[in-house]
Amino acid sequence: MGWEDDRNPSTIDHRPWTFGLQPSFLCQPLTDNCQPQIANPMPVITLTTDFGLKDGFVGTMKGVIWSICPLAQIADISHLITPQNVLEGAFALWRACPFFPAGTVHVAVVDPGVGTRRRPLAARLGAHTFVGPDNGLFTPVYEEAEKNGWPLEIVHLTNEKYFLAQVSRTFHGRDIFAPVAAHLANGLRLGDLGPALTDPLRLLMPKPEQTPTGWRAHVTVVDVFGNLSTDLPAAMLAGHAQPIFHLGGREVRGLVASYGQAQPGELVALVDSEDFIEIAIVNGSAARVIGAQVGDVVEIVTTSHNSL
Repeated sequence: MGWEDDRNPSTIDHRPWTFGLQPSFLCQPLTDNCQPQIANPMPVITLTTDFGLKDGFVGTMKGVIWSICPLAQIADISHLITPQNVLEGAFALWRACPFFPAGTVHVAVVDPGVGTRRRPLAARLGAHTFVGPDNGLFTPVYEEAEKNGWPLEIVHLTNEKYFLAQVSRTFHGRDIFAPVAAHLANGLRLGDLGPALTDPLRLLMPKPEQTPTGWRAHVTVVDVFGNLSTDLPAAMLAGHAQPIFHLGGREVRGLVASYGQAQPGELVALVDSEDFIEIAIVNGSAARVIGAQVGDVVEIVTTSHNSL
């Protein structure tokens, strides 16, 4: 089945942070030091971790936050990031945070280097703040800010006044990141937490590449259904009615408009809810059947190059 996008690709904003919406990062006025003016008396704090749900780690972090900022509204982005998979955590946070209001504080803890010399940090992009380890988890935040010329301020968390009294070597989510986030939600200035950090660690983020026959994309999200979202904006395939997708030795021809347009068990390609290309199995798990994971390559052959 063919698919066409009648929008002019040159006029489409492909920034994942906006998804065609008014970006909340710049919705609030800023003071000279990028401190957002938070009008909401019930600030929002998000949590993204690889802690899972079996143990009490997430609940403990929430308890710390509420002890310092009782009016905080805490939203769970995900606690099922594959353990120690920093890239997966970076993508999960990156794609979720544009939908949160200005003034939100995002805590992310996928931290295999906890207790080592890796630095704790906080970063403010416009009117959103990010708190977590300096291990590349916020790489998409830095890149998006730089690409769009948005204000970005990063500090090294060194002021122990805003940590818990006892800091362990194994649970900085509880002892450093949760209390810091709560203090920020209460209105603490970013600069009070420590000195400026100018050399944050960055991941080498996969990006779609144009090839002689089409595109080379990458799996960025494996959701709970086993659907495989990629980093290729759907607009890049506008005008190509029958692209062919290759992943894990499997081939998919063309795009469907929804899962319901194919039969159960059929491998399909479609546009996901955030306007990226997705590979899925109807009523099944493409991740399990193909054995795919975050970072895997998806080769796309466009109609103009397809002689099959």
